[in-house]
Amino acid sequence: PRIDFMKMRWVAMVAAVLMFVAALAGIAKGFNYALDFTGGTVVEVRFAQPTPVDQVRERLAGAGYEGAQVQSFGSGTDVLVRLQPRDGQTTTDANNRTAQEVLAAVSTAENPATLMRTEFVGPQVGRELAMNGLYAALFVVVGFLIYIGFRFEWKFAVSATLTTLFDVLVVAGYFAWSGRDFDLTVLAGLLSVMGFSINDTIVVFDRVRENFRSMRAEPHEIFNRSINQTLSRTIITSLVFFLSVLALYLYGGGSLEGLALTQMIGAVI
Repeated sequence: PRIDFMKMRWVAMVAAVLMFVAALAGIAKGFNYALDFTGGTVVEVRFAQPTPVDQVRERLAGAGYEGAQVQSFGSGTDVLVRLQPRDGQTTTDANNRTAQEVLAAVSTAENPATLMRTEFVGPQVGRELAMNGLYAALFVVVGFLIYIGFRFEWKFAVSATLTTLFDVLVVAGYFAWSGRDFDLTVLAGLLSVMGFSINDTIVVFDRVRENFRSMRAEPHEIFNRSINQTLSRTIITSLVFFLSVLALYLYGGGSLEGLALTQMIGAVI
């Protein structure tokens, strides 16, 4: 292909700035943090027969626990439920009362459930997880700068890091504006988007460097040639990645939905 990408650079820059500002505004508004970061009650129940987690989630929503996180594990009869106490209390009595309400909501005469354990995850643990996630993101960014600065040039490293941060912030802005739960799987998805973005950028940068050495042309022509030469690889890689994550989104269950959605949006951006 011979698409004149550089001719559209100012339109792309304006669109990118608008998306960036909107993402920052959403992040400033705040995320809907899940129990991984805010703390809450964890209830483990065991059913007599395997039961779909969607049914468990619907029963809990009918009992007033709309934001409950439900995850199946083991043989399929064990279900882990994470939720906020309805009255906001964190005492032992409130925690036990929440566990009994969950047990009553999910049990049926045909498939009774047994309470296996219940515990309260304090907000201190959530703060530690949030800080660890921030440290992980900073570690990745610094690693990008060092590697690309050594592999190419410092200006390449700065521009690659800025565009990678743009991809991540736009995806994070979507979760802020949509009000979807921001949990550890979403954080893991954001880190993987950083890796996917920088990988694609390095491929294009490598072709740019090769063409600067072998071609005698204006920089805009070299940029266009480099992007067009790597375009098929970019589309094929992104499409295969998107389809793989789409399958995870459709069939991976609610516990992986945030991870898959983050990676799908990141691939498109």
